[in-house]
Amino acid sequence: MIAAAITVDPILSKLIILSLIIIVVGLGLYLLKQPSIISYIIVGILVGPDLFGIITDEAIISNLGSLGLVLLLFFIGMEIHLKELIGNWKISVIGTLVQVFVSIGLIWLIRQYFNWNMNQVIMFGFVISLSSTAVILKLLQEKDEIQSRVGQSVIGILLVQDVLIVPMLIILGYLGGQRPEKGELIRQLVGGILIILTIVYVLRKKEVKLPFRNLIHRDHELQVFIAFVLCFGFSSLTALLGLSSALGAFVAGILIASARSTEWVYQSLHSFKTMFVALFFVSVGLLIDLSFLKENILTVVSLVVMVFLTNNAINVLILQAFCKDWRTSLYGGALLAQIGEFSFILGSTGFSLGIIKAYGYQLIISTIALTLLLSPFWIRITRSLVRKLPTRQQ
Repeated sequence: MIAAAITVDPILSKLIILSLIIIVVGLGLYLLKQPSIISYIIVGILVGPDLFGIITDEAIISNLGSLGLVLLLFFIGMEIHLKELIGNWKISVIGTLVQVFVSIGLIWLIRQYFNWNMNQVIMFGFVISLSSTAVILKLLQEKDEIQSRVGQSVIGILLVQDVLIVPMLIILGYLGGQRPEKGELIRQLVGGILIILTIVYVLRKKEVKLPFRNLIHRDHELQVFIAFVLCFGFSSLTALLGLSSALGAFVAGILIASARSTEWVYQSLHSFKTMFVALFFVSVGLLIDLSFLKENILTVVSLVVMVFLTNNAINVLILQAFCKDWRTSLYGGALLAQIGEFSFILGSTGFSLGIIKAYGYQLIISTIALTLLLSPFWIRITRSLVRKLPTRQQ
C-alpha cells in the first residue's frame, strides 16, 4: 500500500526531467544569445531514442505540442489588425499560389536525380511550399514585429497556407487512389463559409460584446476556463468541419480582440502557451532520426540548402512585387524560407497512401526538422544584412 502510494506517474516524471533539461540547455543557449526555439529542438534530439532515450513514445509529446500551435495562433489572432491583414490579400493569396506552383516546378527539375514520378513531384512540391507558422510567429513575437509591415505580410501568407492544407490533402488522396466523401467536402465548405461570415461580422461591428462580461472580469478562475473554451472550442469546431484547428483558434483570437478582452485572456492562457509551444518544438527534435541522417547526410544537407535558397528567393520576389521595398522583401523571404510543421502531415499522408516509400518519408522528416532547427540562424543572418541596406524604398 505504501509503495503504491508513493509511485510517481511515469509521464509526469518524464515531463519533469524534460523541463530540467530545457532549463539547462536553455540557459546555455541564452548566454550564447540564441533563440529559445533552438534549445527546444536540441532537447528533443537529446531525449529521443537515439541518445538518452528518455522519451521513446513521441506521440504523447507530439499531441501536447499540437496544442501549442493552436494557442500560438489564438494569441496572434488577438494581436493582428484585421483590416490591414485583409487589405494585403493580394500578397497572401497570389503570393502563396505562386509559391506552390514554382515549388512543384523546381522539384520537377530535379526529379530524375531522385527518380521521382509525377505524383511524388507534386507531393514534394506541396511539402516545401509551406512555411512554419510556429517558428515565424514565435520569432516575430520575440522581436515585437507582429504589427510591422513585414509581420502583417508574412502572417497573411501563413494563413492562406493553412487554408491550402485542405485542398492539398484532397489532391494527395486522389493521387493515392482515394476519393473524398461528399459529406466531408460539404463540411469543409460549411466551415469555410462560417469563417468568412465571422470575419465579416467582426469587421462590421466596432466591438463584440461577450455575455456576462462584468462577472468574467471579477472572477479569475472563470477567466481561465472561458479563455480555454474559446480557444480550443473554436479550434475543435474547425477541425470537425475538416479545416485546420489552428485556423479556428486564430478566428477565436480575432473575436477576443474585437471584444477588447485580450488582457485577461492573455493572463489566463499565456503560461499554457509557453509550455505547449515548447513541447511542440521538442517533438520536432524527437522526429530527427540520427542514424538516417548520418547515412544520408549529403542528400539531406543538399535538400536543406536547396530549400533555403529557393524558398527565400521565391518569397523575396513575391514580396518585392507587392511591397516595392527590398528591406521588407529580403527579411520576409528569410522568415518564410524554412519548411513548415504542416508539411509533416503531408509527408505522413503521402507515406500512408503509398505515394512515397519509407526512404522518401524519412527524407522529408529530416529535411523539415533541419530547416526548422536552422531557420533562426538563417533569419538572424539575413536580418543583420538587411540592417546594412539603405532605408529608402526602391
